[in-house]
Amino acid sequence: MHTIETNPILETFFENLNRHHTGVLILDYDGTLAPFCNDRSCAYPFPGVSDSLSTLMESGLTRLVIVTGRPAAELIPLLGIFPFPEIWGLHGLQRFHPDGGCRTYPLSDSDLRILAEAGAWLEYQGLKHLAEFKTGSIAVHWRGLPPQAVTFLAEKVRQGWSRLVDHSRMTLLDFDGGIEIRPNGRNKAHAVLTVLEETGPGIPAAYLGDDTTDEDAFAALETCPHVLTVLVRPEWRETKAQSWIKPPEDLMEFLHRWGDCCGGTR
Repeated sequence: MHTIETNPILETFFENLNRHHTGVLILDYDGTLAPFCNDRSCAYPFPGVSDSLSTLMESGLTRLVIVTGRPAAELIPLLGIFPFPEIWGLHGLQRFHPDGGCRTYPLSDSDLRILAEAGAWLEYQGLKHLAEFKTGSIAVHWRGLPPQAVTFLAEKVRQGWSRLVDHSRMTLLDFDGGIEIRPNGRNKAHAVLTVLEETGPGIPAAYLGDDTTDEDAFAALETCPHVLTVLVRPEWRETKAQSWIKPPEDLMEFLHRWGDCCGGTR
């Protein structure tokens, strides 16, 4: 795979972006814009990222959207961007607008019942302290634990929750550092496709992500013209993304190149 300096796919995309002078930039957060951190409340962006994103927003030529597995409001103090961009939280279950309006898509009674049972199971197993209880999902985090403990915990939670999702609308979602039980009706692909439908045809767009949870969006965008998908990760892995760049150096260069095409400055 090529990095940003020699990647012909990226060069072709930026040539098109430069012709249009406007575009849609959709970004995952943890692992893409910010390094992973055992304390999620301290997962601030890589140095320079917030300033670059602010510059892109100020130009008025880039529609900036963040798509994350977190509740959307968690990112506002971490990003440090005011006004803050549009944020899709909870893997697409929640939409937070720059004007402060927020919509969370409702869950069915059966979904809520299964989440209650999943939480009760964690408490019975003495694992509640590892859980993040979100609106519409529960995530168990094991980042920072010893490898042997991670293997044991992952197998235990998967076995305990699997019986709950069988023959239901719920699913188990693996992510880098944990597992989540959530409805399967909405994911990052839904969020990204909704943004692109609102934008209209022909406008260059890019989606950058690092995790397996971003693969739904990468796959959904494979046949979309004018759309670039980029894996942002220190090491290469199998992916549906068209290109691969490494954070933070390649990421910053990507944002600078975008700004050069859409009115931002270094």
